[in-house]
Amino acid sequence: MFARDILELPKWNLQRWAPLPLRLIVGYGFMEHGYAKLIHGPERFAAILHTLGVPSPELMAWATILVELLGGLAVLLGAFIPLVSVPMAAVLLTAMFTVHLQYGFSAIKLQAITATGAQFGPPGYEVDLLYLACLAALVLTGSGPFSIQSFFIKRSSLDKALRTPFE
Repeated sequence: MFARDILELPKWNLQRWAPLPLRLIVGYGFMEHGYAKLIHGPERFAAILHTLGVPSPELMAWATILVELLGGLAVLLGAFIPLVSVPMAAVLLTAMFTVHLQYGFSAIKLQAITATGAQFGPPGYEVDLLYLACLAALVLTGSGPFSIQSFFIKRSSLDKALRTPFE
């Protein structure tokens, strides 16, 4: 066995697992943000949207919460990734251009260290871009192992293999 063969073997086995941590962090992250908006009251989030000049803030607040909760769950489970990525990307782009862009790139802005701990300024658009990059990677590579998508692909492959040539 050549050295290049040894180097390529683990890479091939590990590449298929790459979507799993992306799904877990993106799915959980979206669900956490949606849950926080729901728990603190959609009317509070609608008031923020109204201040930002978003049309129909009550409707958009609920739409955002549902996209974050249901889209996050779909990504976490590895189901319908190309479909749910579109509204999820719209939420990210809206947040990026209406809120975070004015604060620059960095998501961490240490302002001071006080007796109560570190004080941070408003986050930039870095995290929005990271989420967008992760969604793009999932759309391009697929959901990976332990996903609803892989379950249905395996099941359909098994069904095809079990069929007789006359069906």
